[in-house]
Amino acid sequence: MNLPSEFETYTRQLLGDALYNRLKTGLEAATTPVSIRLNPFKTRANSVSGSRPTPTSDVEDTLLDSIVPWCPAAGRYLKARPNFTFDPLLHAGAYYVQEAGSMFVDHVVRTLIKHPVTMLDLCAAPGGKSTALRAALPEGSLLFSNEPMRLRAQVLSENLQKFGHEDVIVTNNYPRDYRKAHIMFDAILADVPCSGEGMFRKDDGARAEWSTQNVDNCWRLQREIISDIWPCLRPGGLLVYSTCTFNAHEDEENVEWIAKELGAEFVEVPTDESWNITPAVAGSAPVYRFLPGISRSEGLFLAVLRKGGVELPLNAKTENAATCVGQELDTSRRGKKKSAKRRDSKATKLPSIPIPLTSPSHFALRSIGDTFHAIPTRWADTFDAAAAALKILHAGVGIGSQKGKDIIPDHSLALSRLLDGEAFPRVEIDYAKAIAYLRKEAVTLPPDTPRGFVVLTYRGVPIGFEKNIGNRANNLYPQEWRIKSTHVPEETVILNL
Repeated sequence: MNLPSEFETYTRQLLGDALYNRLKTGLEAATTPVSIRLNPFKTRANSVSGSRPTPTSDVEDTLLDSIVPWCPAAGRYLKARPNFTFDPLLHAGAYYVQEAGSMFVDHVVRTLIKHPVTMLDLCAAPGGKSTALRAALPEGSLLFSNEPMRLRAQVLSENLQKFGHEDVIVTNNYPRDYRKAHIMFDAILADVPCSGEGMFRKDDGARAEWSTQNVDNCWRLQREIISDIWPCLRPGGLLVYSTCTFNAHEDEENVEWIAKELGAEFVEVPTDESWNITPAVAGSAPVYRFLPGISRSEGLFLAVLRKGGVELPLNAKTENAATCVGQELDTSRRGKKKSAKRRDSKATKLPSIPIPLTSPSHFALRSIGDTFHAIPTRWADTFDAAAAALKILHAGVGIGSQKGKDIIPDHSLALSRLLDGEAFPRVEIDYAKAIAYLRKEAVTLPPDTPRGFVVLTYRGVPIGFEKNIGNRANNLYPQEWRIKSTHVPEETVILNL
């Protein structure tokens, strides 16, 4: 592997010869670790009784290698990389393909957060860490998942909908928009844009684009991002700062700057020596590095800091998205009352439609664009305040959109962990039909299938809706989500979740 000469010189000096040589060996390895993270709401760890089948195993022995030790409930290493595109269970949200080091956020959240919180994943696309957070956060928590770039935000929204948890709001905003919106969080994950040294092993472009100037640009941008969002972290709240790069400028130097300049203290996270996590290579702060060749990972840097100030208990009853602190408090509340009034007025005009979820009385109906969404009533006010200030792409569970007299069910509904199992007839389909459906091709239903909307399932897991009109069925899979490849797999992907 041809590494940039300036990168080699700097990194060898930073790590020392022994550590650098192990890193370089890891970067030059012929194979890279392959790992997935199971969705606990759609696989063995399902916590919603009756809404999902109970699978017989995690992953068939032909592919299962071992458990990711810092994410033991859901993280799995595989022996080889199957063609994930052609596994219907991936599209159904039963698992997520994620680099193993990134799963460390599961351990961080489960260790440090014990009560329901409101959390923000600030730079979240494509959604790996957001889905990991949502799985790890205590039930009753609300996760905002945000991505500033529009196209990447669409991918983020898709992956969060596939995950199927209702306590999520997906937004397409810059950090400064959150600051202007006066939204406050108990915890924030800032997986900030970086120079991408952790991508060197699998992306030639990352190596070609690397430069000391780009490192410097990223170093500055990262500080701007944290400065913009800092007022929206409540006193005593947790900031999880992470990158996928190796240099100390974007890593140790930046978290030391956050602690000193913004007012925070480092929080230690217990780890196991067998995980082969590298401590700080500059300074002495408790930080966590996953380096190729040392840990079984592509590369991750992570640190946790607690914001200074008067700490409120994380299980205290608070206004989830009320305000930031200080003199803006009264203005924010006045604005919230006005926006809530406008939202309530809009809500009263929504049609009275059934909410085909378990415990439908626990939801309120709202609209995002042309789609009606079921929003858990306990954070409906938070949604209203956010909707008045931010660009929301998805929230709660999409129920459907009105077309004539019909409510066309939203794809999010089919993938929700709370879909009422009796709301729609279900038709189990085989692998070939599942792939055809995911390509948005016509799928023939059994002749005794009731007319109307039906849920298609593959291995017992819902993958989407069709409308049976008798002589044929209309495929309702989202056009923008379809499998675009015309390749015909020679064999079924054998992940058995």
